[in-house]
Amino acid sequence: MREDEIESLIGAAHAAADAAREPILRRFRSLGLEAENKAAAGFDPVTLADQEAEAAMRAALARLRPDDAILGEEEAAKAGTSGLTWVLDPIDGTRAFLCGAPVFGVLVALHDGARPVFGLIDQPFTGERFAGGFGRAEWRRGAESRPLRARRGVALAEATLLSTFPEIGTEREREGFRAVSARARLTRYGLDCYGYALLALGQVDLVIEAGLQPYDVQAPIAVIEAAGGIVTNWRGGPADAGGQVLAAASPEIHAEALALLAPYAA
Repeated sequence: MREDEIESLIGAAHAAADAAREPILRRFRSLGLEAENKAAAGFDPVTLADQEAEAAMRAALARLRPDDAILGEEEAAKAGTSGLTWVLDPIDGTRAFLCGAPVFGVLVALHDGARPVFGLIDQPFTGERFAGGFGRAEWRRGAESRPLRARRGVALAEATLLSTFPEIGTEREREGFRAVSARARLTRYGLDCYGYALLALGQVDLVIEAGLQPYDVQAPIAVIEAAGGIVTNWRGGPADAGGQVLAAASPEIHAEALALLAPYAA
């Protein structure tokens, strides 16, 4: 791919994330924020902020990349002719958003038909943006920036493991998660996509989840891989379709966790 095409794509990704910030920040921690439940059982919330942010992201991409396809959480998929697909989650972590907790994020990924090649994890309230792909891996906040590098040399016994929900997936999937958690030094919950960002930043070592959708994981895959980490399913295969996901900071800790998860893989 030509350098000017790469710059166009990266610029479009940032423009989409920028477009989401205003509707999200306008409604974050606002009084009387309501949510509809999309789930037949349980609680899968969607707010006006989710819907308005995705609409703004799609408008930005329609202006800058009209021939590309779009797959998003809140609206119907849009076909394209370029072979490229933007995969959007306007608020990954709507439950956290409803609680006023700044660990949700805007996810923007670019899929080339084979894999995610670029991704952004944006936290509008803290102003942090984690970007990865096309040979780049960077954390930004305002004028500050630094490279993203997943950490090395940590064995599972010394590792920090993250997951969004203690009640991950099915009972069998919970058994698999507990098999890894029992070996890790520290397990923490509730960070949604921010947990993947922290892995790319070199702060934690593993994220294990199940029941994910493509828009939940494609941006984190691109960011973590650009930072030197690994993201697979529980069999060690591609994870961009969602489902069971294992994100690891190094090949060594990935192998340790995968050996424990594999018997529970779907």
